[in-house]
Amino acid sequence: MPHVSFSAIKDWKFCPFYHKLTRVDKIKVFEGNVFTAFGKAIHDTCESMLLSRELGKSDFDPEPFFKKCFDNEVSLLKEDVQPTDSQKADFEAQGVGIIPEVIPALNEYFGEFSLVSSEEEIHEKLDFKTDDSFTFKGYVDCLIKTPDGKYHVIDWKSCSWGWDMRKRTDPMVTYQLTYYKHFLSEKRNIPKEDIETHFALLKRTGKKDRVELFRVTSGEKKTNNALKLLEQSVYNIDRQNYVKNRLSCSRCDFKGTVHCP
Repeated sequence: MPHVSFSAIKDWKFCPFYHKLTRVDKIKVFEGNVFTAFGKAIHDTCESMLLSRELGKSDFDPEPFFKKCFDNEVSLLKEDVQPTDSQKADFEAQGVGIIPEVIPALNEYFGEFSLVSSEEEIHEKLDFKTDDSFTFKGYVDCLIKTPDGKYHVIDWKSCSWGWDMRKRTDPMVTYQLTYYKHFLSEKRNIPKEDIETHFALLKRTGKKDRVELFRVTSGEKKTNNALKLLEQSVYNIDRQNYVKNRLSCSRCDFKGTVHCP
C-alpha cells in the first residue's frame, strides 16, 4: 500500500518533478552532514531522557549517551562531509550544553506531565479517491499528557540560534504538526480539541533559553487547507503528474545536472 509523509508532500509542493527524482527515482543529492548527525543524536537523547524519567531510571546519564550517539552518526557520514576535529568538538560541546535544559524547560512550560509515547508511528488510511489506497505515514517525536486531560505533541527541532517569525508561521513548516494532530486524533480516537501541538527548538549556539517551546495552532480552516494540499499531492502522485515547478529551479539541488537539464 503506497504512503505519503509530510516530507514527501513538502517535496511535491516544492516541485513535483523534484519529488519524482527523489521519491520515485531514488536519486539522492544530500545524504547527511554534521548538522543532521547532531540533530539525530540530540533527538535520540531527548527521547531517552524522557523515557528514563517516566521509568524512574535515575542512573541514566544523558551526556555520555549523547556523545556516543553523535560519534556513531558522524561515523556514518561520507568521507567528503566528515567534520574536522574542531567542528566535531564544537558540536559535541553544544549538545552537552543543551542537555541539562531539556527537562527543566518542559517542566516550566507544561508543569506536571506524563509521557504517553515517543516515536509513535502514524499510518492512517486516506479516504481520498485514488486508484491506489494511500496512507499517511509519520512518526510523532513525543506525546505527553497533562493533568487537565490534554495531549501534547512535541516535535524536536535542532537549529543554530532559533527561528524567526516567518519560519514559525510558514504553513509548509507548521503543516507537519497539523497533520500529526489530525491523524493522531483518528488513530487514538482523541477529540481534536484535546490535542495541542508544539515545536521544541534545541538551539546549538543560543546564549540562553537553549530549549524553547512554542505552540502551533491548527484550527478548522488551517486543517482543511492542509488536507486539501495532501489530497492534491496524492491525486497527482497517484497519476504520476510530475510537471516542473519552474519557480523553484533556482533553489533546486538538481538544477543544471543530468537529472534535470
